[in-house]
Amino acid sequence: MASFLAARRLLSTAAARRLLPCTSPPPPAPAALCWLSTDASLPPPLPVPPPEPTVDPPKKDGASFSAGSGAGGAYRTGQGAASGGRRSGGAGYEEEQQKVLRASLLHVPRMGWSESAMIAGARDVSVSPAIVGAFPRKEAALVEFFMDDCLQQLMDRVDAGEGELLKNLMLTERLSRLVRMRLEMQTPYISKWPQALSIQSQPANVSTSLKQRAVLVDEIWHAAGDSGSDIDWYVKRTVLGGIYSASEVYMLTDNSPEFHDTWTFVNRGIKDALDLQKSYKEVAYLTETLGAGIGGSIQGVLNKVFQK
Repeated sequence: MASFLAARRLLSTAAARRLLPCTSPPPPAPAALCWLSTDASLPPPLPVPPPEPTVDPPKKDGASFSAGSGAGGAYRTGQGAASGGRRSGGAGYEEEQQKVLRASLLHVPRMGWSESAMIAGARDVSVSPAIVGAFPRKEAALVEFFMDDCLQQLMDRVDAGEGELLKNLMLTERLSRLVRMRLEMQTPYISKWPQALSIQSQPANVSTSLKQRAVLVDEIWHAAGDSGSDIDWYVKRTVLGGIYSASEVYMLTDNSPEFHDTWTFVNRGIKDALDLQKSYKEVAYLTETLGAGIGGSIQGVLNKVFQK
């Protein structure tokens, strides 16, 4: 009986321990609960795994950023592509320079052939003024661009129909007309043209200036109908080049209406030069004829002497 009561007391004590919470401090066990339960369906929570290390992908020189690099990577990709295309051909950069130089001509009558005019032209076409620093000879580049552009305009006018009108004129009139057409292109810049001549005469620019004038004179002769290739080719271009340069300087001091005195000077200079050339040829032909005649007379006299 006593053993039965002791066993019942032990069972009651065990049942009470299963239902009452533990009031003692939790043991340093990994389990989060301290309920005394035998249910195996509630395993203790697993520890949080450590974060995995991130490794950046290797970057290659010249490679563009991937799409996962975000908006900044996309911007750098586009910028690199644009600069790479510009370096390969350079056409876009040259076109910008041409636009700046052409716009700068509008500021020359007020600012002269200067870097300030080029900066103003760059702003007019929405190009950074820093592009002016890309010209090694800033003012000279502007003057040389003007010379080339005027030559192209002259040839375009000849091809567009002016050449047909020139065919009905005499040679002196054709040359005078072409020289006048070219000089008229300088009238908007006549007040600043002494500065342009000074820039062209500088040692670093004189070779290019002479080449441009030689090409201009050659094109004028071709447009006038000259296609010779003899020694007169050099004489004609040298003479016309001198007349053009003298007329250019004369134009700077001409105060007549619409440069009337300059055009008279051009007409007279070309006419006198061609007349001189004609006179020279006539003298040469006459000398040759006289020489042949004198030679024939001497030969006849010698024949008569030896016959005797």
